[in-house]
Amino acid sequence: MSRDEADRALARLRDERERISAALLELEAHQGYQLLEGAALDGETRRVQSEVRAGLRSLWALFDVYGRVLGAAEELRARHAKPGQTQLKELTWLLAGPSVELPVEEVPLERRTLLSVPSGEKLTLRAAVERMTPLYEEAARTVAALDAVWSALLSRLAEVEAERRAAEELLESLGGTEPELDRLRADLAAVAAIVRSDPMALARDGRADTGRLDAIRTGLADVRRGLEEAERLRDGFADRLRAVAAVLDRLRGTEEEARRVRDEVLAKIVKPTLPDLPESSAALADRLAAVARPAQGAGWNDLAARVAELERASNDALERAREASGVIRGLLDRREELRGRLEGYRVKAARLGHAEDTELARIYEQARELLWTSPCDLRKATVTLSGYQQAINARAKGVER
Repeated sequence: MSRDEADRALARLRDERERISAALLELEAHQGYQLLEGAALDGETRRVQSEVRAGLRSLWALFDVYGRVLGAAEELRARHAKPGQTQLKELTWLLAGPSVELPVEEVPLERRTLLSVPSGEKLTLRAAVERMTPLYEEAARTVAALDAVWSALLSRLAEVEAERRAAEELLESLGGTEPELDRLRADLAAVAAIVRSDPMALARDGRADTGRLDAIRTGLADVRRGLEEAERLRDGFADRLRAVAAVLDRLRGTEEEARRVRDEVLAKIVKPTLPDLPESSAALADRLAAVARPAQGAGWNDLAARVAELERASNDALERAREASGVIRGLLDRREELRGRLEGYRVKAARLGHAEDTELARIYEQARELLWTSPCDLRKATVTLSGYQQAINARAKGVER
């Protein structure tokens, strides 16, 4: 190299050294690397930690030798303002020759031989950079991938733990116990230990698998909603009980009405097919009394579940009682409907000029007797009324012809 070539090479290599140093320091300052270095790790993540540490040790060792060679070249150039051929030859060897001698342990195994002298491999400065580049890129990729997985898991873990704390605070204010919360807490503790010590065990295809944390968060959210319902119950307990009592009053009234109508149907309709009488009010009233006097030590979350179930059962019972009462009353309504139709057909027959038709009069009287006699045979009355209608229609068609 000439003096100018040596100076240009030194300037380029100084810049290269600064950029390499900055890249290595930036890698070590990366959040993923800091997490890797600051944690007690297990499993797959510990293996990754070992690989990254080994890679960085090799990087720094190689960079140290690289820096010493470049430093020697800088020192040589600084001592000779006008270097002669001897100095230029030495500079050329330092800057472009195999001047970087690796420590023996840094020589890759595949480059060693059985009888080789245990001395380090010699590289040029350029070759040293080429050797460092894949080491750095692999370490950077690994750290970035680990950081992405770990950060996603830690973020989700923080959300789940916030959900757990919210549920715990509610339970503490309400008193009592919540077995499902205990179970979810245990599950969360187990998953949290994995997140903190072996996050790569929860990675799938290079991405964080938050499925277990998501399932726990869903369970905790359900528990929290249940506890919030218990809190609302505590704040409006008397009103909720009064509302249930009002539903039970309506239920008792509906059951009494169903019994009354049933007795009427049995007296007025022949062999009616009736649903079972609703008889839920007494049992539900007992449950209401028990809820209103909870056992000592019972938590509001337990009471909330019992009150919610009692509300549902009371409303369902009222709906069933109304349906049963409607079905029973429907038989009387059917009789009234048939009576109305009979009178309507009689008017139609008269309008068609058949008021004196003896056959129609006979059928009419037969149907009327069935419908106005107690108990009423609805089946026979329906058949007779249908015959009366058909007879009228037949005469109407005869007139049209």
